[in-house]
Amino acid sequence: MSLKDKRVVVAGGSSGIGFATALAAANQGAEVIIASRNAERVTAALAQLPSSAQGQSVDFTDEAQIKSWFEKIGPFDHLVYTAGETLQLGTLAETDVETARQAFEVRYWGAFKTVKHGHALIRKGGSIVLTTGIASLRPNKGWTVPSSTLGAMESLTRALAVELAPLRVNTVSPGIVRTPLWDNMSQADREAMYSHFAAALPTGFIGEAEDIAETYLYLMQERFSTGQIIVVDGGGVLV
Repeated sequence: MSLKDKRVVVAGGSSGIGFATALAAANQGAEVIIASRNAERVTAALAQLPSSAQGQSVDFTDEAQIKSWFEKIGPFDHLVYTAGETLQLGTLAETDVETARQAFEVRYWGAFKTVKHGHALIRKGGSIVLTTGIASLRPNKGWTVPSSTLGAMESLTRALAVELAPLRVNTVSPGIVRTPLWDNMSQADREAMYSHFAAALPTGFIGEAEDIAETYLYLMQERFSTGQIIVVDGGGVLV
């Protein structure tokens, strides 16, 4: 299956893995539609995408905004959800419960609302690809909140694959990747973290957003996988 002339909607497509996926799909001839909460990032992303691309600022915690966005888009072929805030790290004793609840708003509930309002617009043969992460499989100390959020995404994927069949629903599970997700760290700390993890990985290097984007394209183009969690982590779950 080809993405040429398909309409691909990327929620969270203004930066990182989402942008890399939108760009890769566009390079295959797809019409891409992106959205994120940051209007400036949407504008910057559109400047790097083909002129056929569309973009809008959407707050994925706001169900009314999500519903309105899909009403404007109309029918399409593939839905990708990569939206997510900076990870909430900290030990259980240090974690504020309300902060923990908020961590679910974009990553889990945002995906839930997006699929709720977008799935009926997906044409026959289309798909949904969500996003989790390997912390659900290999949590470190202080990762209670993100690990549980990511685990919930995996369960959501399987449940949606059953409920929305024959529409295919899958999830990509990246490891440590060079993306703006880590921009809350200083450059020195960020590079030290990358070096630390790269030295431990079987691949010997940290993945780039473009590496992960290839998996989203694969799940959109093949036709026989559903309810699957595809790990792309440089071997991170092995070490």
